[in-house]
Amino acid sequence: MKLTLGLSVITIASITALTGIVPPTKSNKVESTSAKIVTISNKFAKPVVFKVDNKTSKLTWLAKKATGEHSGTIEVSDGSFTVEGNTLKAGAFDIDTRSITDTDIADEGANGKLVTHLKSPDFFSVEKHPKANFVLTSATKATGNTYNVKGNLTIKGITNEVSFPATVAVSGKKLSANAKITIDRTKYDIKFRSKNFFENLGDKVIYDDFDIDVALVANAQ
Repeated sequence: MKLTLGLSVITIASITALTGIVPPTKSNKVESTSAKIVTISNKFAKPVVFKVDNKTSKLTWLAKKATGEHSGTIEVSDGSFTVEGNTLKAGAFDIDTRSITDTDIADEGANGKLVTHLKSPDFFSVEKHPKANFVLTSATKATGNTYNVKGNLTIKGITNEVSFPATVAVSGKKLSANAKITIDRTKYDIKFRSKNFFENLGDKVIYDDFDIDVALVANAQ
């Protein structure tokens, strides 16, 4: 019995010396399998597309002039976001310019007059350009769900790059995206009463920058 055991030990030692192969231990085998599972899981992680819900999404605008300000809403008509590994990878949404409203003027006649003017060629020319569009070109994660976003914004057929911080969060099958975009209207040929293009406007000046607060909701497909 002792002789057989001794020969077995010698045989294993000889094989190890000749081949350099060390028989795997139980702990080594478990670690190797775990590493393989993690690698496969990451390799085959698929991007998820979230379609914007235009009924629950909301855009509000704010424009200022020398004597005050006006605010209102405008509707999102379509859009989607792509998320991979809990990180925003792509996104775009369309805006229906024909849906613009004013919410600060109570008088129906004055309200209608302003909205009609906003839809005219002096501003958004909605008959010729019924759609505005934003397309994400890059999203760099800052902290948590906050991103530094860059993208191309098209209004009246004119495209310019805009950049802004945005919060994009995913909870189950729902995505929410929130941001404030400051836009120089003159870059989109909206120059009505801009002091940079017209002189002696006095208190009739309308400031070039206006803001859009974005609150989008999207559902996983």
